[in-house]
Amino acid sequence: MKNLVLIALFMISTTGIAQEIMTPETLWKLGRVSALGISKDGKAIIYKVSKPDMVENKLNSTCYSIPISGGKAKEIKEYKSLLNDKNILNGKTISHKEIKIDKVLGKDFYPELDKSNVQIYEGLDYRHWDTWNEGNHNHVFVDDLDIMANEPFDCPQKPFGGDEDYIFSPDGKKVIYVSKKKAGTAYATSTNTNLYEYYIESKTTKNLTEKNLGYDIAPQFSPTGDLSWLQMKQDGYEADKNDIIVRHKGLDINLTSNWDGTVDSFIWSKDGKNVYFIAAVDGTKQLFEVNFPGLTKIMIRINQITKGDFDINGFVGFDDSKIIVTRGDMNHANEIYSYDLKSSEWNRITKVNDDVYSKITKCKTERRYVTTTDGKKMLVWVILPPNFDASKKYPTLLYCQGGPQSALTQFYSFRWNFQVMASQGYVVVAPNRRGMPGHGIEWNEKISGDWGGQVMDDYLSAIDDVSKESYVDKERLGAIGASYGGYSVFYLAGIHNNRFQTFISHAGIFNTQSMYGTTEEVFFTHYDSGGAYWENENKIAQKTFNEFNPITLVNKWNTPIFIIQGGIDYRVPIGQSQEAFQAAQLKGIKSKFMVFPEENHWVLKPQNGLVWQREFFKWLKETL
Repeated sequence: MKNLVLIALFMISTTGIAQEIMTPETLWKLGRVSALGISKDGKAIIYKVSKPDMVENKLNSTCYSIPISGGKAKEIKEYKSLLNDKNILNGKTISHKEIKIDKVLGKDFYPELDKSNVQIYEGLDYRHWDTWNEGNHNHVFVDDLDIMANEPFDCPQKPFGGDEDYIFSPDGKKVIYVSKKKAGTAYATSTNTNLYEYYIESKTTKNLTEKNLGYDIAPQFSPTGDLSWLQMKQDGYEADKNDIIVRHKGLDINLTSNWDGTVDSFIWSKDGKNVYFIAAVDGTKQLFEVNFPGLTKIMIRINQITKGDFDINGFVGFDDSKIIVTRGDMNHANEIYSYDLKSSEWNRITKVNDDVYSKITKCKTERRYVTTTDGKKMLVWVILPPNFDASKKYPTLLYCQGGPQSALTQFYSFRWNFQVMASQGYVVVAPNRRGMPGHGIEWNEKISGDWGGQVMDDYLSAIDDVSKESYVDKERLGAIGASYGGYSVFYLAGIHNNRFQTFISHAGIFNTQSMYGTTEEVFFTHYDSGGAYWENENKIAQKTFNEFNPITLVNKWNTPIFIIQGGIDYRVPIGQSQEAFQAAQLKGIKSKFMVFPEENHWVLKPQNGLVWQREFFKWLKETL
């Protein structure tokens, strides 16, 4: 009898645990896994776990070693000696650091006025992402030698480039590096990075990709010594098709030219016969394989290797027939997995957040294919609350993805987190609208010059279709999004015909004309807008700056709106949100403005992130 009571109590307790839901507070306790590499002896994976420290308002990182086949992880204090370092070869080391090159500050021009606070520019590269240009540039060094001496250019590329932007040649005699060797306005209006080859002995530099006008990035050497990289062809277009290029015996071979997709990242097989790459496909990110035929008559064939409702997000390396990757989905943050290329079996290696997830009820994610107004089939992710009951009615959120050409896949965000949203009792509708990769190049490109056109019809088609379900409360619909998603919210607020009862826009573009005049990456707005606002004869541009400009629709705004903005966001500057909030307030519309003075286009500090989550759901409770 006693045993039966204990079993009953155990079952009650475990049931109770299983019924917990993901909350913002729990989300900000999760460990964030970053793979650092495979150990020199090939027996272990070295990785880092970063966890938010709410008291200190920062992320603290701890490094671990775990057997490559899985097992017990061991904390390590120092990891660099355990890994092969691509930046050390033949006794030489390559690295990078920031060097003062340009005169920008008042004291640069007038040394005697050393307390002046002045910045002087003659071109549009005066700020980038979240930082003002003070005349400093990233330069590559071989030991103590600056291989870019006196050049007003960057390698690694700002703001996010790292040591993936430079490599030694296999013989150690050369350095290959990525740089956009443009300055001023030319820098801000171009995406033309190139691969440069620096000869260490002669101290000479050669442009290896001068003929290509778009991005050339991610240089790698194959096991047989062929240089390979990722390439986009069009200058000024950041979301062009990304192809894998291999320079073999003086010829450039495009391995993915005939494939209707775009590559995220790639890695060579150990024998140099195949390249594995990650790409978006049908609302997920999967692993693909392409053979390398060299100059033979063997056909290039691309195969999708993995399939499922998850995202493969990065490569770690190989273990015999197994490829090591990071993987996550809408219910799980990234962990490290191995995938056996022969047996097609998965093996989960790290289990950093298992203790948390074991207590959390998962949210069901459903694929739905909606017919758009132009007769296309559009994938729509529908994320349902835990313990979903179709007989009940739920408030429903239309999620508008940013980019605008960012993939909407099985991603796990620590802010725009579908699991958290659904766990608070909301159905989330996330359409793979026009402009997203993973559905062919044509679909990806359709959004440029048409921001307020078919894509808006796609959004409305998605929410209207899902709203046919009995479990959707049509009296409690909201639209949310950031960046281009924030633009989408501002635009929908003027055309939704009373579908929605609330809006949330983070870092949204409100006035396409002032956005064109203040953003730092001018190439982006120029290309996607179809031109400049003063080009009166340019029909596409005039449509962007007039018909597709949310500011022109404010007279139709009639719905509560919450506007969020980072103070040092130079991609979508703060003025966009200020204009929108001011308009809403002066029109007497219920509205709120939340500003993060020290955050950029993202919200990165733990305490700020938690405030963001709490205010997000507080607003929804007030307005839905």
